[in-house]
Amino acid sequence: MNLIVHHPIVDRARSLLFGSRARHGLLFSIVLYALLIAIGFVYLQPLLFMFVTSIKSPTDLLNPMVQWVPTEFYTGNYEKALRVLDYSHTLVASILISVIPSLLQTFVASLVGYGLARYRFWGKPIVLLLILATFIIPPQNTVIPQMLAYRDLGLLGNPLALILPALMGQGYRSAIFILIFYQGFLSLPKVLEESARLDGASDLRIFLAVAVPTAIPAYIVSFIFSVVWYWNETFLTVIFLEGGTTTLPMQLSRFTQAYENLYPPGTVNIFDRLNEAVKMSGTFLNILPLLLMYFILQRWFVESVERTGIAGE
Repeated sequence: MNLIVHHPIVDRARSLLFGSRARHGLLFSIVLYALLIAIGFVYLQPLLFMFVTSIKSPTDLLNPMVQWVPTEFYTGNYEKALRVLDYSHTLVASILISVIPSLLQTFVASLVGYGLARYRFWGKPIVLLLILATFIIPPQNTVIPQMLAYRDLGLLGNPLALILPALMGQGYRSAIFILIFYQGFLSLPKVLEESARLDGASDLRIFLAVAVPTAIPAYIVSFIFSVVWYWNETFLTVIFLEGGTTTLPMQLSRFTQAYENLYPPGTVNIFDRLNEAVKMSGTFLNILPLLLMYFILQRWFVESVERTGIAGE
């Protein structure tokens, strides 16, 4: 019969490497952090490559030995990109086009979600089916009727082409936000509403004083996702706003043409005209506002994502 001899040093080393019931071991932590670093690098590598390339000078771009660490912090690419994008004007337009419809869409989606969750009426399953249909059917199939309707109403090229649908609960991917609020309000304890109703509160006051505070996580998640989708949407935005408001993504999509118009042949050398670093600078400037928004709101965003799917009583 084999006897297992326990030695304090051996037990301590085993506990350190493989862990115990109370904590994880060193090997587990090494594997876990290595996996997290690898996954993080996969997501961050394009962003890092974009930023590093954007600050490279023409000399660094031509030098094959310079990869991830430029010899100098070169800002000339950003100066050209700022001029080509007309950054101050298009940034303000992009913020208005994305934030105003997002605010309206989030509030209207919460109203629709609350009504579907707390009230019974004839045709409710049909309404839910139609809401799902607006999400399932690709927007490319409905863009022509929308464009013709907006043309007849004189809305093409006007920001109202995006604001009015959001006000009616038909903004970009509104169905997702309606379902988020619908699921969230379903979990709202009815005893809270009944208590408020006994105190003489109206339906509107119950919604504002009881339902809205409990749905703050859903509001934050819906608003952030809505801003990102309105910001990045170029297909529908170009169709509805062409000839009127110009946003950063729209200007970025025609960056090469705008660059040629601003710097015609003869004003810059051939290398600058083919310089990918300028395009990288324009792309980084396009996503910079979204990155800043996420870094500012990341704590509330993560907490809201975690709490949105939690069912209550």
